[in-house]
Amino acid sequence: MMAKKIKIEVVLLGMVLGGILSLAMSGSVPVFAVTQGGNDVADTLPEWTPEGRKAAARLATLPPKDEMVLVPGGPFLMGSNRQVDRSAYPQEMPQRTVEVDAFEIDKYEVTTVQYLRYVLANHLPPLVDWKWGGVFQETMANHPVMHLSWFEADAYCKWAGKRLATSAEWEKAARGTDGRIYPWGNQPAGLSRANFARTGLSGPVRDRPERVLLYPPIISVDKYENAVSPYGLFNMAGNVAEWTADWYDPSYYKYAPNTNPKGPPHGSHKAFRGGGWGDSGPTVRPAQRNGADPKTRMNWLGFRCARDSVSDQGSLAPTPTASPTPP
Repeated sequence: MMAKKIKIEVVLLGMVLGGILSLAMSGSVPVFAVTQGGNDVADTLPEWTPEGRKAAARLATLPPKDEMVLVPGGPFLMGSNRQVDRSAYPQEMPQRTVEVDAFEIDKYEVTTVQYLRYVLANHLPPLVDWKWGGVFQETMANHPVMHLSWFEADAYCKWAGKRLATSAEWEKAARGTDGRIYPWGNQPAGLSRANFARTGLSGPVRDRPERVLLYPPIISVDKYENAVSPYGLFNMAGNVAEWTADWYDPSYYKYAPNTNPKGPPHGSHKAFRGGGWGDSGPTVRPAQRNGADPKTRMNWLGFRCARDSVSDQGSLAPTPTASPTPP
């Protein structure tokens, strides 16, 4: 019986893939990019088609979600107190007062359209989840970009005249100064406030069956107005986790400086914050922190950018011009 069930599932999967490819080849699906290799993300090599590049140029004219907000300089409570937050992990302790200088940070996670502009400006190939043409649609233009390494996120921010936020800056932007557990306060996370606790097959497939195979259940970066941080930032819990500038050390809070901590001087993993669409409620708490190899590319991991406050810079950030060379 089990062998028969497996055979049926394999046949159904083949039918889905065959139907997708047939649609693309027949012209029923607007071709955005063609991929070479297998169905596994790691085996794909995306490249532009002429039709895809033309469609990309049109989609790149959509309004970007590039607003930034000012986070004032001053102290805040960094980390967690187990007596207040029973879900706190050891790497979040001890909780203490830390001071950071004023800075600006993106109001939203960097979107696919924002990254598309960067790709076109620097003559880069499309991302892996823009495969099979129909995957990249206008309806996903304001979704957070994903499948990017730390190096690629860092290169984009520099191109945009910005930088990745330090882990301390990110935490203050997400929690404010009072040590709250979630961006909106201490009330538990729920699906009306954050995109989390979902499976890879539970997302909005809509009319594209290939989304089930590659595209996760993420949402537009401007959703959940009832769950913004004290500074008005969206999706600081859930949707996609976000790279920060720091190297990651689970014991860092025990020896970090009290002013402008920037993470350990070296390491093997880069810190990310905020949790993603598949994480649990405790994992999407902004105080929760973790790390990954900076070459990691995942469909639950994105980023947003920051910069020193304009008043500290003395002038506006430079216009994006530099061409990146991420590894």
